[in-house]
Amino acid sequence: MDFFISSAYAQDAGGQGSGGMELIFMLVMFALIFYFMIYRPQAKRVKQHKELMGALSKGDEVLTQGGLVGKITKVSEDKDFLVIALTDELEVTIQKGSVTSVLPKGTMKSL
Repeated sequence: MDFFISSAYAQDAGGQGSGGMELIFMLVMFALIFYFMIYRPQAKRVKQHKELMGALSKGDEVLTQGGLVGKITKVSEDKDFLVIALTDELEVTIQKGSVTSVLPKGTMKSL
């Protein structure tokens, strides 16, 4: 019956001394990849968005996450809300965090 099934023999006890250093090196490499490809770019975007929120002022033309384009008519510093005018007659109150970008002056007139 040994013709179909090979016999299993125990291996010698030596030869496994450097496994700890390789594991530590792999963990350090994965940590560096995670930092430079995921954490750092996201932290940079969050910092830019906070700077954008702090720089909003009356008269800026903005684009919201919902796709609305309007001009800021009122900035509420303590409540974190803005009032933007979509047209001359229509105003909407939004949160500051929903502003994605500040548009160049005159963008609304060119639309």
